[in-house]
Amino acid sequence: MKRKVVLIMALALALALGAFAPATAEDSISKPETLVEEARLTLQSLTSDPNFSWLTTHLKDAQGVLIIPQFLKGGFIIGGSGGSGVLLVRDRQSGQWSQPVFYTLGGLSIGLQMGGEAAQVILMVRTQRGVDALMTSGFKLGGDAAVAAGPIGMAMEGATPHNLSADFLSFAKAKGAYAGMSLEGAIVKVRNDWNEQYYGKPVSPTDIVVTKAVSNPHSAALRAVLGAVARR
Repeated sequence: MKRKVVLIMALALALALGAFAPATAEDSISKPETLVEEARLTLQSLTSDPNFSWLTTHLKDAQGVLIIPQFLKGGFIIGGSGGSGVLLVRDRQSGQWSQPVFYTLGGLSIGLQMGGEAAQVILMVRTQRGVDALMTSGFKLGGDAAVAAGPIGMAMEGATPHNLSADFLSFAKAKGAYAGMSLEGAIVKVRNDWNEQYYGKPVSPTDIVVTKAVSNPHSAALRAVLGAVARR
């Protein structure tokens, strides 16, 4: 009987100590913060790759960028594709990049044109119409705003693509392969829950981008990398 009592007391003590154990670094990093860091790595991966020289050269002309670090086939809904990403918009007057806004991108018919299952994706926002669409709660690419695959390949740096008038140009990299991605019909939606978690209160894309009502110092590294690339 005494042995059982000792064991119960030891177990209770262990549970109590566990409850007050310090959080690990992994526990202290939220999912939105992780996505922002992954977006920085994705941006560096594509803009340091000579096959994406057109993207790197013309980022200075972009009005915004939507970075999806992991676009998965079948990762959004059954039979479809998708992923989460962050948008940053350039201020026309100062040239500074906004705080990040969180979105999901998905749809039934989206597919990689390279046979892969996952990709790093960057959507370059080229027009004010594209920015305006992103300020809404959700919209369809190819319906509310035009989208086309961006130029890829080392010989394309100085090229003028025929689809330059598109509101969005997409760039994708998967397992070392480079190819276009069909995003026609994709649904872009704001992740209100992640925006609230990242900024500590409910906020809209307009609050973050236009009125600049909130900020998070955690985004400094991503914004610095984007600013440096856009100044090349």
